[in-house]
Amino acid sequence: MPLNNGMSRRGFVGGVAGAVGLLAFKSPGDLMADEAVSQARRLRAPRAAEDPYDLLAKISFNENPYGPTEPVIQAMTHAFKYANRYGYPDGGITEAIAKYHGVPKEYVMIAAGSGDILDVMGTTFAPDGKTVVGVAPSYGYVYSHVSSVKGDALTIPLTSDYRQDIDALIATTKKHYRDVGFVYLCNPNNPTGRIVTKQEVRQLLDGLPADVPVLIDEAYWDFVEDPNYATSIPYVLEGRPVVVTRTFSKIAALAGMRLGYAITQPEYIAKMSPFLNSDSVSAVVKWGGVAALQDTAGRAHVKKVTLELRKQTMSELQSLGYEVIPSETNFFMVNLKRPVKEASAEFEKKGVLVGRPFPPMNNHLRVSIGNPDEMKRFMVAFKEILATA
Repeated sequence: MPLNNGMSRRGFVGGVAGAVGLLAFKSPGDLMADEAVSQARRLRAPRAAEDPYDLLAKISFNENPYGPTEPVIQAMTHAFKYANRYGYPDGGITEAIAKYHGVPKEYVMIAAGSGDILDVMGTTFAPDGKTVVGVAPSYGYVYSHVSSVKGDALTIPLTSDYRQDIDALIATTKKHYRDVGFVYLCNPNNPTGRIVTKQEVRQLLDGLPADVPVLIDEAYWDFVEDPNYATSIPYVLEGRPVVVTRTFSKIAALAGMRLGYAITQPEYIAKMSPFLNSDSVSAVVKWGGVAALQDTAGRAHVKKVTLELRKQTMSELQSLGYEVIPSETNFFMVNLKRPVKEASAEFEKKGVLVGRPFPPMNNHLRVSIGNPDEMKRFMVAFKEILATA
């Protein structure tokens, strides 16, 4: 068999002999230590830009472009030693989440991404003709899953300033009370980036029938600066029928690793658990999640640079005469004055991946905040594409 990559047969044989000699003089413990070091180096090493995907500016999925912080990488590297085990130590992920939020651990349910919990809410509370009430556009995956389990979705348009209509949510829920499985509130809302204020959340919960569950999706809460915003977790401790979901996919940069959780009443967890496979969460990401919760400095840095880039980019677009919706997240929406579907294809030709259309806001492009280079490439492409509009 010919030897490739410029290696001679003599070099190959010599390399094998050297490796055999090394194995003869190293203990199993030493070999394991060497492998652990090699794994850590591979994780830290930048990927070679040989895959076309690596060359794209990826600002379409609201991800953290910087990747996990060093403490998180170290924790996950440590957890690789459990890759071959079922009953591994999980780093105390449930306890860490409970401590972080000041709730009993019985109020915590973890999943492979908060999307799994959104699915389970539909399966548990809105199957077979039951209805989820929410606004549109929002995170439409919730509505499509309810439809897949033969439920229904009642969606309400946003207000003229792209906010969620609390009065309409209350009125619609009351009107269809007997059929409502739960109410969905994405706060801040995806794709608009607008918040529901703490006063409005209380208005909603006080205005709904007392036994209607409310799913409050707080995937982007880490990025909010507005003092009129507050997490809804305290309502869980009050005994309200509230399920709050969070994710490690955004500020913690673990989107590809899949880890999310819910904070809710133990009785709700008991209802939802039969539909959730908690074993689908890997050992590696559990240890990474614990480290991410502890790494307050890392999260603060990501928030700072992300918000600076968001404000800078929004300001530049506004100076060009384009309407930008105020945002409290790691993304924003800009009115292109033309269909997003057409523009997205042109951005991709220039190596920039941007968001899809969100009907009925078909002219509004959702832009995730990437790193400085990605945002520069976006602005260059924006000027070239929209100049021809």
